[in-house]
Amino acid sequence: MLSPRRFSQAVFLLLAVLLAACSPPAPTFKATDISGVDWGSGYFELTAHTGQRAKAADFQGKVVVMFFGFTHCPDVCPPTMAKLAVLMKRLGDDAQRVQVLFITVDPENDTVKQLAGFVPQFNPTFIGLTGTDKEIAVVASEYKVAYGKNPKTPALVDHSTGILVKDAKGKLRLLVKNDVPVEDLEHDVRVLLKEKN
Repeated sequence: MLSPRRFSQAVFLLLAVLLAACSPPAPTFKATDISGVDWGSGYFELTAHTGQRAKAADFQGKVVVMFFGFTHCPDVCPPTMAKLAVLMKRLGDDAQRVQVLFITVDPENDTVKQLAGFVPQFNPTFIGLTGTDKEIAVVASEYKVAYGKNPKTPALVDHSTGILVKDAKGKLRLLVKNDVPVEDLEHDVRVLLKEKN
């Protein structure tokens, strides 16, 4: 027969095993999991390519895929946007629960009209966002995105590359390299879509 002390230890161990069995395993992502960061989930408000104001809260309940770039980008931006368009096709009906945001780092040139001629070409559900220099600077700072005029070619803007992904609760979860295969990106978005809101 177990002593009261040993009985208590046995019960504790049994409870610990049961709790561990009940806890869902941490999701496994192909991209860099940045779920632990304390930035990138704050409020923002910018102007969409439709001319309407858009707030971060407008996208609550959807997995949000964010990319910072500019419409005259000669290399990284168009292929990344094309990859995101392929992602949406691969998601099928689940694409309705995903929102792609293209946030300009060149507000001086990327007007509402300019964005309207660029962003929807990739997918009609994509939203292009612009604003004042200050508004863009605040959002870029919140998401740790660096950008600035190219010193040799002022018409170009040097900027951080990478795709940021937020879950349906508005929490920043992933940092995805631009050269990631679309299959890996799809995998990670589907993992987030399976999570409970």
